[in-house]
Amino acid sequence: MILNDPVLLHEWHPVAIAADITDTPKQVIVIGEKVVLFRTKQGIRAMKDLCIHRGVPLSLGRVENDEIVCAYHGWRYDGDGRCVCIPSLPASQAIPLKAKTHTYSCQEQHGFVWVCLGEPREELPPLKGKVDDELLPIWMGPYPVTASAPRVVENFLDVSHLMFVHEGLLGDSAFAEINDYSVRDVDGALVTDEIVVYQPDPDGRGVGVDNRYIYEIYTPCCVKLVKRSEGSDEIFHLFLIVLPETETTCTAFMLQLRNYAPDVPDQVFIDFQNTLLEQDKRIVEEQKPELLPLDLQAELHLKCDRVSIAYRRRLKELGVMIGTE
Repeated sequence: MILNDPVLLHEWHPVAIAADITDTPKQVIVIGEKVVLFRTKQGIRAMKDLCIHRGVPLSLGRVENDEIVCAYHGWRYDGDGRCVCIPSLPASQAIPLKAKTHTYSCQEQHGFVWVCLGEPREELPPLKGKVDDELLPIWMGPYPVTASAPRVVENFLDVSHLMFVHEGLLGDSAFAEINDYSVRDVDGALVTDEIVVYQPDPDGRGVGVDNRYIYEIYTPCCVKLVKRSEGSDEIFHLFLIVLPETETTCTAFMLQLRNYAPDVPDQVFIDFQNTLLEQDKRIVEEQKPELLPLDLQAELHLKCDRVSIAYRRRLKELGVMIGTE
């Protein structure tokens, strides 16, 4: 059942890494709705994961000739959700017009599969025009998290936790002070000034540097970190895109982009990010309240929390309901 959210209903949501979707049906949950994904010659399809006949998930079935076949009675649905074959009916009998399942807007973009359950606010998913195709990409995830999607996004934006949750990697508690910075609106995105952070091992290569962080917030569940190393030409971008599943569960995906270390295996960076995600999960899965408070009087805020404050204000302005209170 689709959760009530007039904003997220019409957003593009990341549901899978595109390379992981084959002609084997896969179920995902998008703001409460069970959706089945499968690949056809025409591209990836997304539809309500329900056979109209007896309520069995279509994801339990199989794909043949670009049609998904229900595991229970063999009803076949084409990529537009229409039932095109009911084996128990005589060949001369017409298939009922009501024999169809709902389909959803679905696109592949920058290595991810995106689904919108309502009418998309934007023609294209949010990474369009924001990814530098000249950088080396690594796709990461899925990362299931038992926490609300806004909690996971805000944790990503929280620079002052790096020195404690990720001490020895992304921060050092002896250098915990955060320089003053501001957040501004740039063409609809929220963008921070540079935030300087000393990091003992920021990407798993074991090299300590002073890094400069810039956070960019595009949508309620799509954000980006731009990192520049002091005295270096290295470029590092990290996108976090989060799929809200229920009020208190979500799945995170990441896209890392860099212009250095072309000979280092991708798995080195993936393993490093996996470590960071486990450290973050330990915190965000225990945060109370479980839903992110949008009333700024509900919690104490400091100057270093300006990006979090801006994020909460943006969610409130938009009217985001899922994962917030």
